[in-house]
Amino acid sequence: MEDLSFFMDYMLVLTSFYADAFIGVNIGTDLSDMPSPTQVVALLKAQNIRYVRLYDADRAMLLALANTGIQVTVSVPNDQLLGIGQSNATAANWVAHNVIAHVPATNITAIAVGSEVLTALPNAAPVLVSALKFIHSALVASNLDGQIKVSTPHSSSIILDSFPPSQAFFNRSWDPVMVPLLKFLQSTGSYLMLNVYPYYDYMQSNGVIPLDYALFRPLPPNKEAVDANTLLHYTNVFDAVVDAAYFAMSYLNITNIPIVVTESGWPSKGDSSEPDATVENANTYNSNLIKHVLNNTGTPKHPGIAVSTYIYELYNEDLRPGSVSEKNWGLFDANGIPVYILHLTGAGTVLANDTTNQTFCVAKDGTDPKMLQAALDWACGPGKVDCSPLLQGHPCYEPNNVVSHSTYAFNAYFQRMAKSPGTCDFKGVATITTTDPMLEKKAP
Repeated sequence: MEDLSFFMDYMLVLTSFYADAFIGVNIGTDLSDMPSPTQVVALLKAQNIRYVRLYDADRAMLLALANTGIQVTVSVPNDQLLGIGQSNATAANWVAHNVIAHVPATNITAIAVGSEVLTALPNAAPVLVSALKFIHSALVASNLDGQIKVSTPHSSSIILDSFPPSQAFFNRSWDPVMVPLLKFLQSTGSYLMLNVYPYYDYMQSNGVIPLDYALFRPLPPNKEAVDANTLLHYTNVFDAVVDAAYFAMSYLNITNIPIVVTESGWPSKGDSSEPDATVENANTYNSNLIKHVLNNTGTPKHPGIAVSTYIYELYNEDLRPGSVSEKNWGLFDANGIPVYILHLTGAGTVLANDTTNQTFCVAKDGTDPKMLQAALDWACGPGKVDCSPLLQGHPCYEPNNVVSHSTYAFNAYFQRMAKSPGTCDFKGVATITTTDPMLEKKAP
């Protein structure tokens, strides 16, 4: 009877947490032409994105998010972790400046303390739990601990033997950190933050993981992965990794901590060694991920209890170091133009940029070329549109005329400003249309 009671409590915790599974978006800022906070928020509103994760606690961004209702996860950057983990006063000061100064106008609902600390900054691991506790204590002191949860995102690589999921366990060398960390999450009603990247699992599997299995594509029953211990069938990598985390926690006798996936996505472009980083695969993965989460499908271990997930990421970050794919995880370019149109029919309104009523801004027919040129110069200058694609040898150079170039710049500005009223005028030389000018250019 006691076991049944415990099970019911566990299911109550999970069900209440996941009753409204959501899709959020990470906002990285390593762009050479980063949109202003106001422009970012305009894009979030236009795409009905109601949950965001910041990699810091940028004051201008938090002010722009004020009074929008958008739920915000702020972050303690890794370079501030040591100081906060060693000083209660430093943690309290951080909370005062970056949280208390902005609530309730800005709807901050979580603090991510560091990012993948165990794998990216192992020398700070000994103070990680202290940092979480100090941040939480500062929230308690301001009576904010009920509405703001404290956790820390982990790389899924801390889980060893992740398939079959039932045999998964956390890297034992991290037990001195993971055990008190999980107990902290349990006692504060928080959740495990986990970064799940089927793209990397697929790339590193040397052909063992089929591409369709990584992309949530339908598999014939004989191709599904089966956990021989539980006889649970897995149709995608994402679910298998999340369940591996559940099993790894239960291995440590922790069974009532929910999981939120703080990062997941697929790159749309890669170099020659990354042939599967394509627009088609990125679109397939993120479209299927969004549907999977919002359908409350759950995982084989916890069916019907979906895992809320933040897509990595809002913008392509062209300044990120590393391979080509590192710069191409975004859903949008710096001008707010979708890198691809997600296939989300029937999956709600979040990120539904595939709606049929799309509008575009184009140069008006019969306009004086000199007026068009002046407007083009403004868009590419003070308007801060990235007009490099219009340079000779670049993808949008042809046809090389002022009408075509102006249409590109006008539309880029219009999309970047989230189609706000008055942003497709350019002193009367532009007009709104429902026909995509890029498709018109490609037509034979």
